[in-house]
Amino acid sequence: MNRNEELFVRAQKTIPGGVNSPVRAFRSVGGTPRFITRGQGPYVWDAEGCRYIDYVGSWGPLILGHADPDVIAAVKSAAEKGLSFGAPTEAEIELAEWLCAHVPSLELVRLVSSGTEAVMSAIRLARGYTGRDLIIKFEGCYHGHADSLLVKAGSGLLTFGNPSSAGVPADLAKHTRVLDYNDAEGVRRVFAACGHEIACVIVEPVAGNMNLVAPAPGFLATLREECTKHGALLIFDEVMTGFRVAFGSAQGLYGVTPDLSTFGKVIGGGMPLGAFGGRRDIMEKIAPLGPVYQAGTLSGNPLSVAAGLATLRKIASPGFFERLSAQTQTLVEGLTQLAQRQGIPFCAQSIGGMFGLYFAERPPTTYAEVMACDKQAFNRFFHAMLARGVYFAPSAFEAGFVSAAHGAAEIEATLAAAEAVFANWRP
Repeated sequence: MNRNEELFVRAQKTIPGGVNSPVRAFRSVGGTPRFITRGQGPYVWDAEGCRYIDYVGSWGPLILGHADPDVIAAVKSAAEKGLSFGAPTEAEIELAEWLCAHVPSLELVRLVSSGTEAVMSAIRLARGYTGRDLIIKFEGCYHGHADSLLVKAGSGLLTFGNPSSAGVPADLAKHTRVLDYNDAEGVRRVFAACGHEIACVIVEPVAGNMNLVAPAPGFLATLREECTKHGALLIFDEVMTGFRVAFGSAQGLYGVTPDLSTFGKVIGGGMPLGAFGGRRDIMEKIAPLGPVYQAGTLSGNPLSVAAGLATLRKIASPGFFERLSAQTQTLVEGLTQLAQRQGIPFCAQSIGGMFGLYFAERPPTTYAEVMACDKQAFNRFFHAMLARGVYFAPSAFEAGFVSAAHGAAEIEATLAAAEAVFANWRP
């Protein structure tokens, strides 16, 4: 039994499933999770001392790579002054000002401690602002583990949603409608039937939690049009896409302005941090200005804010996203060419620093198409690449991430490993 296996056995005695977030358990791909001891640049090392080129990047936040010197220095400086105060700090203002200055839809912003908390608060705010209960989400989009959002599609377009987790009351789930991502006509039909009841539509503008699925042309614009027409709010969940797909986030990339936005991951630079914000008249309904209550003891934690500011200031440098996008595109185009050369049904795509890998003839555009991809083929690919020192997300249903620390050497090494895997591929 190697060190990773020993730690996993030990962890399962005191932690449910041995992990503190389900996807870490490798249940989807099988095998033993790697227990990471350290990271540097584009690499992580596990408990056995094995080094991997890391395309998980803490699930997106580490856009500068692991242990970026400027981010580490900022956190150390903040820590020396105190870990938490439960009182306002100037750095919180600086981060809020930075976000509002670089995301045009943000007029006021509230800092929280996680993406889930940001989304949960934004949903409550939308309901409080509109005086309506019904929300619309999309199959395959993940918005955290708040009760209202752990809901799957009902049996028909206008049926109530069904809980997708134990512990979520059916009476609560009935206030959520679940539609097909990229189905603009379905959105129009629902609004035509019950638009006066809808508080908000929440969407990942680029889906990243059913693998990477790009918005179809006109889909996001349709959401904007229908929400405006019927007095509902449009919420962009940019926890994953914020400052990941482009400097202006997905809303800047696609030119669609939401009423509220949620952020996380990159804005915390690897530390726990989230935010939600939007139009002033909506955000003024949040306590202490308005009747919608939201609070958090560790909101705006000084260490998280320091890491976030250091990260955001660095990615604002000229050409940063052009270089990141080009490097990511080199990776996905290389993988696709290698697989297709061997006649393997495989493709990949990228948007900014996010990418998706699919064992299918073409990139999926819907949840159903994602589910039709060859999951077992991905699992074989995942383990074969892991054995060659390349760490992709341990699930066929998760996007991957490239950081600024991934250089030509790391991309070339990844492609060399993939070439060996595909050359020995057996259907």
